Amino acid sequence: MAAEQINAFPAGVADKVGYYVYRLIDPRNGETFYVGKGAGNRVFDHANGAVSSDGSDEDDGDHTDPHSAKLDRIQDIRNAGLGVLYVIHRHELSRETVFEVEAAVMDCFPGLSNIQGGHGSATKGPMSVYEIIDKYALPEVEYEPAESLVLINVNGIQDQSTPEAIYHRTRFSWRIDVSKAKRAQYVLAVVRGVVKGAFIADTWLNATYTNFPEHLAEGQAVEGRKGFIGREAPSHIWDKFVGTRGKRITNPAMKHVQFPIRYWSGRD
Repeated sequence: MAAEQINAFPAGVADKVGYYVYRLIDPRNGETFYVGKGAGNRVFDHANGAVSSDGSDEDDGDHTDPHSAKLDRIQDIRNAGLGVLYVIHRHELSRETVFEVEAAVMDCFPGLSNIQGGHGSATKGPMSVYEIIDKYALPEVEYEPAESLVLINVNGIQDQSTPEAIYHRTRFSWRIDVSKAKRAQYVLAVVRGVVKGAFIADTWLNATYTNFPEHLAEGQAVEGRKGFIGREAPSHIWDKFVGTRGKRITNPAMKHVQFPIRYWSGRD
């Protein structure tokens, strides 16, 4: 029987398999489009498109709705008269270990439709040797800064050569609590746990072509996302948080775990 025709483990097998990490694969091109973790028959439910968001997930900073992208991919496969393929990467895992294994597998497949990044991907994901050295050797950000902040994880940033380039990537587009964002004095761009830019957000706007023509095609909009119009922070603030090559975040309350946005209310 072909793997895609199985809809559940035989009696007693799921208990022996325990927690596991799996991949969903498009049979049309062999591309992995989703990595997940679970127990029981979750892999089959996911392959059949029966698992949906519980509303607790936040986005990973991409400019599309990743969850819909996954369901759309499954439907496209079905429309072609095919079934989703899947591989169970590792099983008999502990509840704690399954998060780390899932994250490691996710790191190997860029462009996934997962709604979240892997556990610890923002701080422990793939890095060059130079990034590793920066993470542990650069100066530290003050542990409890007095300023109120929005810290945005922009690990996908390519051009870090100028403040303008960092600003361009940091300002757009995020699912963010605007009321909290408006109370923040500064927006910090964070790459792999290192602050690379500091900006002032003068206004937060809906992510539409009208507001951000340099980011979107004419008539395009990203539902539920915001961006900001702003400017580089004053030199003393840049020096405090960024310095010459960036500064490391050590306070757990300011570190990103899975979601791209963190808020720091400042020291009273």
